[in-house]
Amino acid sequence: MSADHKKDHSHSHRSNRRRLIAVLALTLAYMLAEGIGGFVTNSLALLSDAGHMLADVASLLLALLALWFAARPVTTRKTYGYYRMEILAALANGAALVVISLLISYEAFQRIKSPESVRGFEVMLIASGGLVINVVSAFVLHSASSENLNMRGAFLHVMGDALGSVGAIVAGFLIWRWGLLLADPLISIAMCLLIIYSSWRLIQESVNILLEGTPSHINIRAVVEAMHAVSGVSSVHDLHVWTISSGMDALSAHVRIEPGVSHKTALEGLQEQLRSGFNIGHLTIQIESPDEADVAGGKLYQIARRGDAESEVKS
Repeated sequence: MSADHKKDHSHSHRSNRRRLIAVLALTLAYMLAEGIGGFVTNSLALLSDAGHMLADVASLLLALLALWFAARPVTTRKTYGYYRMEILAALANGAALVVISLLISYEAFQRIKSPESVRGFEVMLIASGGLVINVVSAFVLHSASSENLNMRGAFLHVMGDALGSVGAIVAGFLIWRWGLLLADPLISIAMCLLIIYSSWRLIQESVNILLEGTPSHINIRAVVEAMHAVSGVSSVHDLHVWTISSGMDALSAHVRIEPGVSHKTALEGLQEQLRSGFNIGHLTIQIESPDEADVAGGKLYQIARRGDAESEVKS
């Protein structure tokens, strides 16, 4: 990994850590207020929102722990470091949201069968304060959520809370204005379904990374075509593209070149094509040459490139 990339990654980690700490403090403070308010008003919508905030506190702590692990240096036993901890945290956050939403939905169905009295006006006021906190938290996390799966998990938790707050406000208003007690459990179920939908996408992406699947934003056929477009390349096989962690894609391949083509020229062309076209900077490319000198001598050239680090091995 290049020095510039390490510097940028380190700066990103520090920035994300500050964001998470700020959001954690806001969430923890209002979670306590909403939890107490939910019990006082007997509102399931408000309690469900407080429950999501409790999950947020746990998820934000998990996200902070993942950032700390990811910042640890590479070792001989962990040659990629601890970058995957961020993906594990994102997976855990997504799974936690689904479980909590299912539990709240179950309780909501019980309330539909036996509606309970709810103090709608107080619910509306308390949920409005929660919405303000969630909007501020979402604003703090939004820019980082598009670059980092771990941060996206935390952002989805906050957005889930924001939806819960909106639902609680609507439910409180309907109960306060018209006495519609069913609004409380019905809106809770609707919010839970939306949260499950968003969480499921996060889980799918996390699992795809852990299974070293091709990143969703990369078309493998386009990669092959781009590599074939490099002068001197005759064929590409054993091609693999995967994600190490959010924003860190890697590629390995065997490339056969035409007779008389320089290994260095082919490798530089492939590197430039893959970096500029697909933003893949971590490359391991094994060159196969049909030249008689290479075949007779049993020479095999392999370039392992990670950022600006480059080595050439002869076997």
